[in-house]
Amino acid sequence: MKALDRKFFRDLRLLWSQALTIALVVASGIGGFLAMLSAVDSLASARDAFYVQGRFGDVFAAVRRAPDSLAPRLAELPGVIDVQTTVESMARVSVPGSVDPVMGQLIGLDPHVPPRLNRVLLRSGRWAEGGTRSGELETVVTESFAQAHQLAPGAAVSALVNGKRRTLRITGTALSPEYIFGGMMGAPDLRSFGVFWLDRNELAAALDMAGAFTRVTLKLAPQASHGAVIDAVTRQLAPLGGSPAHGRDEQASHAMLDNEIKEQRVLGTVLPAIFLAVAGFLLHVVTARLVATQREQVAALKALGYANRSIALHYLKLVAPMVGGGYLLGLALGHWLGEGLTRLYADFFHFPSFEHRIPLSLAAAALAIVSLTAVLGTLTAIAATVRLSPAEAMQPPAPGRYHRAWLERLPGIHPTPALRMILRNVERKPLRAAVTTGGIAAAVAIVIMGNFFRDAMDAIIHTQFNLAMRGDLIVWANDQVDESAARELARLPGVLQVEAGYRVAVRFSNGSRSENSLVDGLSASPQLQRVVDVDRQVAAAGTHGVLMTDRLADKLGLRPGDTVTMQVREGRRQTRQVVVERTVRDMMGLNSFMERDALLELLGEGHVANNFSLRVAQGALPQVLESTRDLPRIAGAFSKSTLLRNMQEVSGRNILIMSSILTVFAIVIAVGVVYNNARIALAERTWELASLRVLGFTRAEVSLLLLGELALGIAVALPLGMLLGWGLTHTIVELMRSDQFLFPVEIQPRTYAWAALAVVAAGVVSALVVRRRIDRLDMVAALKTRE
Repeated sequence: MKALDRKFFRDLRLLWSQALTIALVVASGIGGFLAMLSAVDSLASARDAFYVQGRFGDVFAAVRRAPDSLAPRLAELPGVIDVQTTVESMARVSVPGSVDPVMGQLIGLDPHVPPRLNRVLLRSGRWAEGGTRSGELETVVTESFAQAHQLAPGAAVSALVNGKRRTLRITGTALSPEYIFGGMMGAPDLRSFGVFWLDRNELAAALDMAGAFTRVTLKLAPQASHGAVIDAVTRQLAPLGGSPAHGRDEQASHAMLDNEIKEQRVLGTVLPAIFLAVAGFLLHVVTARLVATQREQVAALKALGYANRSIALHYLKLVAPMVGGGYLLGLALGHWLGEGLTRLYADFFHFPSFEHRIPLSLAAAALAIVSLTAVLGTLTAIAATVRLSPAEAMQPPAPGRYHRAWLERLPGIHPTPALRMILRNVERKPLRAAVTTGGIAAAVAIVIMGNFFRDAMDAIIHTQFNLAMRGDLIVWANDQVDESAARELARLPGVLQVEAGYRVAVRFSNGSRSENSLVDGLSASPQLQRVVDVDRQVAAAGTHGVLMTDRLADKLGLRPGDTVTMQVREGRRQTRQVVVERTVRDMMGLNSFMERDALLELLGEGHVANNFSLRVAQGALPQVLESTRDLPRIAGAFSKSTLLRNMQEVSGRNILIMSSILTVFAIVIAVGVVYNNARIALAERTWELASLRVLGFTRAEVSLLLLGELALGIAVALPLGMLLGWGLTHTIVELMRSDQFLFPVEIQPRTYAWAALAVVAAGVVSALVVRRRIDRLDMVAALKTRE
């Protein structure tokens, strides 16, 4: 065995505890990188495979009623390779044993001709068939809805179809690429929303839609112009009461899935980068301190003829087990965490096959990143020493030059001797102190980042469900209704207050920029449905113009006072010029708001409404929901309490898991930074500490000199880390910003306190381990040092 090899094994045995902490930090970075990005890659792969398998459409449009003869004309549009029409309708569904409001999307399919687009994959049971003698309608339901309500083939639910109560007999469960994500108002609500596929002829007869369709899906050629096809389809359907066609970007399920992939790619890039940066710093510090303590050995090796390259390779070999072990542990950790994230995704998104895998390219990228980090951290640490000549390296390093610390120079400040020694040592090596403080601050920031999502969810729930949505029940009509509907709802037993609203789909245009949006017409002095911004301030709806969300105004290039073209996308499709009165930082979507009377006057409509907010007496919600089912003009309803409960069941658990994982990772960083710095400081100052012990200093006093420096670093790192966490949170929220959603940046005091407690606890444990080594210090061996 060569001399360098023997030295390698000896050094590795002496550094095993430091090597372990470095490996754990590397594993955390690699594990987080692989887990997040592999889970997102698995999600995207499952989506793409299901889209291909199910021939997911490219363009979608809804229409009130269009003849089947229109489909061939749509198929002749340039770039269109296939067209599929369906009969669809939203219906209120009653599930036995449940009082919660449920909405169902009824879709008519031909049981004898499989759909060419948006294919439905049967998961259990059989396809629904027509012609049942009992008057029941057979149906296949989404698998997630059936599981949430424990509905097996043979079970029955009822639905209000075209004003008539019909029994739906479940014959099977299925999945569709069109409804990978299902829920109401963008929330993952498996219990309150389901899709029901029925015999097309029977559903068309029930809806009086024989020979007609209400929805069309188009598949385009690869080189087709999506914009041109969308405009052509919109023009064809406009005279028939059709809504403007749209692409996948506005299809609800695809938009939610695409947004999730974007958000997780941001987290999977930013957070692991912090871990790997800290790992690189630790490798640099450990190697630099090791080389500094082995100056004489390096000089002897160079005197014996070893080249700089051989010495550098020796220290790279020393780092290799730390990095290699961390990488292998990170692979295992990434696979385990990735599988866990995939299972969490499965609560939101539903595929026929959804398996976690780590692509070889991702594993190779992780290896390349960590190898580059290790090489840079090691070479920069040993560069100065290996360049020294043997004679120069044989000499001990020049003694440090101490001077009065800045705190000592302040008038009226008289630090104790121990504090004076700590401050002077910190000032003598400011870079080391700064990097140590930065590593601990990074740990604090990661804990804050991990727990921020819990705070953000609490803020969203409080803002949207307590401040903005103050009613207990929202009901809506398929068409606009007169004000008598509000009086009818107010007469229901248990209803205390009714507030009417009018919502209309529009398209805003400003020069070459245009965006689809909704305009909510609210009461002049709203009590049950208000606009509340991210700062929890109530914003008044526009009286003569629109109150527009800031994101929509930015996309359109508008500022308050500007005029914008508003084209209504339904009904008579009026075009109006409106003024942007103000902007508001709203959390949800690209929306605008006006007072209802002003909006109706602008559109030339009478005193009509199409949605209502209801405040209900305590305990009367089930009775009111049952009463609204008998009102023919009411198309649907959802309960605020039900939506909130179902959302918290899924989101609350997932946020808790994510914050726990990030907290553990942050503790690993804190332990790695504090422990390694303490061990290296002990190695550097062993002679000094032993001398102090001989001079009569107690073990506690000697420990204070070493660990006090670390305590000072932690004390400085805590406020710095809190500030860094605040900035990191803002950065990630900005990177995750989307049209659908805006996270409020709100960090509760409990989150700052938890971050400080976790990092301090990690520092205390590390300090106690080092304190044991100080107590066992061999003074005789330590003082046998060449002057």
